[in-house]
Parts: sequence; structure tokens; C-alpha cells
Amino acid sequence: MKAICTLLPLLLISGGIAAHSGDKHQGGIHSQSQPNTTAEFDIVHTRVTTEGRIATFHMAVSGKAGKNKPTATGKTAGSDVFSYVWPTNIDSYEVGFERNAGILALAITSHPDFDDTPLYDENGDGSTENDGDVWHSHWVVLKPNDACGKGALAVVDIPEGTKPRLPKTWPGFPILLDSPGWDPTFHNESVNIKVAFDTPQAIQALKFDGVTAGLRVNESVHAPLLCVVNVMDVASGDLSLPGRVNR
Repeated sequence: MKAICTLLPLLLISGGIAAHSGDKHQGGIHSQSQPNTTAEFDIVHTRVTTEGRIATFHMAVSGKAGKNKPTATGKTAGSDVFSYVWPTNIDSYEVGFERNAGILALAITSHPDFDDTPLYDENGDGSTENDGDVWHSHWVVLKPNDACGKGALAVVDIPEGTKPRLPKTWPGFPILLDSPGWDPTFHNESVNIKVAFDTPQAIQALKFDGVTAGLRVNESVHAPLLCVVNVMDVASGDLSLPGRVNR
């Protein structure tokens, strides 16, 4: 957690915490709208609720959630990823990685230049290899990596020749990324996603935050493979994970 906090001056475009008067969204983290942030990524509310071993991750923005997607470049190297992200305090082991591998975050992403969900056909056209632009879910493990920029975060790379513990739905990319197939739902300003855990105990002490961010594939398609290059908004304003499950 200390590592997250030290990144704030370099990573954050602060969202702040404030009551959102008249807001229909209950509980969770209420954030002040930021006029200089693109409305589709301007976070106003973040929440996680549970029912048994199922957690519902919710985020609301001041515009239409999911409206903006990256522009296709025709190549993977240097391409962009847009994301709605819930950083958590969950041990990475709970979703299939090694214990304490880094900051475990649930991410909903879109990226038209590559497909990292080889088990699923999100656009329903009969191919599992051409639908990276459709909003889909990932577990990612993040750590600071100055190769992405001073104080920046990156998805943790898997060093060549190593065989760390990985989830069954790992898509084969040499990074700590999982493609579990949980489908997000978008409605007006909100995005929601239901996630199943092995046991209710895995999420009883869940702490969380909300982030909207842009990531970029390294131009050399080499370590670090995927860098966080543009944090657009942070629900708490300081990435302190103030959110508590069911509150």
C-alpha cells in the first residue's frame, strides 16, 4: 500500500472526495466531478457490494460510460488501452497468481489493435481473435516500473524462463494478466460487473478504489509490455483504497 501512495504526485489527476448531492448512487466512494476530465472517464461514484461469493463492482461517471474507445492504429506495438479499474487489497493468490505478486486490480478494457481474450467471442461473429475493442474484463497485477516513466505503474511482466502460478484463464501474454470472461454491463452513466470468488471469505475485508486510465503497449512489445501512461481520474483523489465492501 505504501508503494501506491508514493506514486500519487506523478500519477494522479485528483478526483477528490465529496458528497454528490441528489445522487441516486448509494454508499461507496462519492467523488466530485472534474470539469477538465473527459466526462466518460470522470468518476462520480464507486462501489462494491457482495451477495455470498459474488461481488458486484460498480462505477459511475458524469458522462456516458463506455462511449469512448481508443482509435485503432493497425498494430499492437504502441497501441492504446482505455480502462475502468478497481484497485483492491485482495491478495493476488485469490484469483490464481502467486501470493502478494503486486496490486491486484479488476479492469474493464477496450483496445482495438489486439485481442487478449482467446477463450471468448465477445462480438459474436464466430472468431475469438478480433474483438479486443469490445469492453471486457481482466484481473491485472500492477507494480511501479520506472521504465514506463518515473513513478509509473505497469502490469507485472513474467521474466523469460520463469513459470509463476497463473490463473486457468491466463491468455498467454507474458504478463500477470487474466481474462476471466466476466461480462461488464453499461447503462447510461454506469458500468457494473459481477465477479465470482471461490469463497465469501476472499472478499469480506475488501478495500477498493476507482480509477479511469489509459495504458499503452510498449513500442518494442517487450518488458515492460503494458504501462499505465495516463491516469484520467481517481475516485478517492489519493488512491488510498477508502472503499469498503457493502458500505
